[in-house]
Amino acid sequence: MERPSRPSPSPPVQPTPSHDDIEKGSRRPCHKSKIPPPPPQPKPWKPWLMPLAFVANTSVFIYTMYVNDCPHTSGTSKCILYEYLGRYSFQRFKENPLLGPSYITLKKLGGLDWTQVVEEKEYWRLFSCMWLHAGLIHLLINMLSLLGLGIRLEHEFGFVRIGPLYMISGFGGSLTSVLSLARKRIVSVGASGALFGLLGSMLSELITNWSNYTNKCSALSTMLLIICLNLAIGFLPRVDNSAHIGGFVSGLLAGFVLLMRPQYGYISSKHVPEGYQIKHKVAKHQVHQYVLFGISLVLLITGFAVGLQRLRRP
Repeated sequence: MERPSRPSPSPPVQPTPSHDDIEKGSRRPCHKSKIPPPPPQPKPWKPWLMPLAFVANTSVFIYTMYVNDCPHTSGTSKCILYEYLGRYSFQRFKENPLLGPSYITLKKLGGLDWTQVVEEKEYWRLFSCMWLHAGLIHLLINMLSLLGLGIRLEHEFGFVRIGPLYMISGFGGSLTSVLSLARKRIVSVGASGALFGLLGSMLSELITNWSNYTNKCSALSTMLLIICLNLAIGFLPRVDNSAHIGGFVSGLLAGFVLLMRPQYGYISSKHVPEGYQIKHKVAKHQVHQYVLFGISLVLLITGFAVGLQRLRRP
């Protein structure tokens, strides 16, 4: 989906006479144009954090398959593609239909398990599970989403904003997932919570920066359709939709906080050439942006605090 275009800001300004103009007795300033050139557009960021996350996720999956060692733990007859992959061969479909390791291996390496998190107090699993994947199919789907959404957002907003947003979304997805497991013997893994958070942040960015966009309704309806389709996939068997929803809501709220832009028409004083004066100044941010910022920040902190408290007292 293509992002809607933004118009280039160029509010009306009027030049003010300089000291030299007054001494020469001129009635008008000697500027060739009454309107200064528009301020320079922000330079796009060069993405590196999301590609690094791609490498990290892929490397962790390779290491997971190395530790799994299907031929020695399950026997060569129960491994898929043993003749070609050897130690890195997959568990049989009956155990893992996603072409991956055993759930024992995923749990050992940091998968999200209710007993380990709540009873054993291994809270680090809320972060470690984000870098594990249940299988090759799971990894491919998530990495395609990461390259499509993550790099695009980092290119526009930079790693300083997208990095924290990715981690907040992943943590929110993990927290929601472990609370929904409630003593079930299920191991949850994957970057899906963080990726759904990126999707949610795209929606909040569109809403909070509404004045900067053209064809708003078309962009909003298209984005809502994509979100609904992705959430619907979460109701398929073996998919942890609670992590998707938790990550999406966390990313949506974090987007209101981290992705707020100056409104259309705002020009910073450092971009106004000497000798010019802005006739109609535009505020940097609109009231609704500050309101959404404050409400989202409070909800995000409160939600995490309540969730962590419930983990301590199940």
